[in-house]
Amino acid sequence: MTEATALYDVPGPHARRRHALYGVLSVAVLLTLAAWILYLLFETGQFTSAKWMPFAYQGVQELLLRGLADTLVAFAIAAVLSLALGVVLATGRLSDHRPVRRLATVVVEFFRAMPVLVMIFFVFVALKARPLPALVAGLTLYNGSVLAEVFRSGVQAVERGQREAAFALGMRKTQVMANVLVPQAVRAMLPAVISQLVVVLKDTSLGFLITCEEFLHAGKLIASNLDYDLPFIPVVMVISPIYIGMCMLLSWFAGRVSRREQRSPRAEAVAHATAGPGALLPGGEPPMAPRP
Repeated sequence: MTEATALYDVPGPHARRRHALYGVLSVAVLLTLAAWILYLLFETGQFTSAKWMPFAYQGVQELLLRGLADTLVAFAIAAVLSLALGVVLATGRLSDHRPVRRLATVVVEFFRAMPVLVMIFFVFVALKARPLPALVAGLTLYNGSVLAEVFRSGVQAVERGQREAAFALGMRKTQVMANVLVPQAVRAMLPAVISQLVVVLKDTSLGFLITCEEFLHAGKLIASNLDYDLPFIPVVMVISPIYIGMCMLLSWFAGRVSRREQRSPRAEAVAHATAGPGALLPGGEPPMAPRP
């Protein structure tokens, strides 16, 4: 039995025809839905030259580019600070000192429970911060707390025996974390980390509620302009693919980093060092028994 068919039976002729029919029906439904949406857009005049003319103006193009640049800046700062805060809080939650562990737990649970928009408004209104720092602060507090749980669960997911073996070899806790636990946990945590960074990127759009001049705010200014015949739908059709493209690019980058991490000599060394008796190494061969 091959690897592809180990978990399920190979479909027979009737099942293959049924699956093909389901596929054809699904495609037909999607094409019908797309055609209906296009009909509504044409019927309401969303493709008229008056609604798309603003994008030909240099001022509108510069406004969108400035908004996109501000979005990327806010995302970059919030992503770096969220990762740093997540590492600090996860370290606190994994601490052997009970007061530190409890304090980190309270901070994580508090900011995870708070809506990110509430935190952004609190920093903006109560602390009288400027829009961009308020946006970055709210995103950092929320996403850093979420990432702290991702890091903590990733480290704790590593087999307990490897931690005990490392301590038995005389390693300190810092050495165990850096050389044994973290290299293995990173590969398990990476998909969740990247998913949370995508959330950070999308949540930068909340900045328009506090007049932060990011990408969505620029689109709102264009869509609400009476001189441009309120081109709301054209603005959405321009901005949405850019947001989707940035998220897809981030996911692609994460996949590349993950594949590179799996091929790295350090990851292979950790796998060889922690493979138990009878375990298969990445090459598919069992570890060699020590010579007498």
